[in-house]
Amino acid sequence: MLFKPFGAAVFVFFACTLALSQDPTKVEAKHYKLAFENENVQVINVHYGPHEKSELHSHPGGVVVVLTGGHLKFTDEKGVSREVFAKPGESRWFPPFRHKVENLGDTAYNAVYVGVKTNRTEAGVNSQASQPRMDAKTQKFFTDFVLALAKQ
Repeated sequence: MLFKPFGAAVFVFFACTLALSQDPTKVEAKHYKLAFENENVQVINVHYGPHEKSELHSHPGGVVVVLTGGHLKFTDEKGVSREVFAKPGESRWFPPFRHKVENLGDTAYNAVYVGVKTNRTEAGVNSQASQPRMDAKTQKFFTDFVLALAKQ
């Protein structure tokens, strides 16, 4: 009889731990620092020293703006890896994803990740159904803006 409540408590504990462990600011505080957050976005400063690696974590869909270039390896939750050469000033849209990161370079990599929160409802439409996409002009403006902030 005691095993059912105990089993439920253990399940809730592990489910909460798993959910929290994937937030990069929680599981990878060395590499991800919260810069700003509101009901719409979460802005995270990203820093990987030379040859540093992360644990598995997740991000909501969003835009990454590269501040200093880097040679990175991303490995998804299924073990599939992809190398990326990031250039300073570059920005890219990413859908929600879970991965590990390794800085393959001999220099530090720095970026800003702006995650778009999807738990809102706008005009009666659930925004979880689709992530917004930025056009090229908006993306360039956003990149220039973030780079100007980083120089301050």
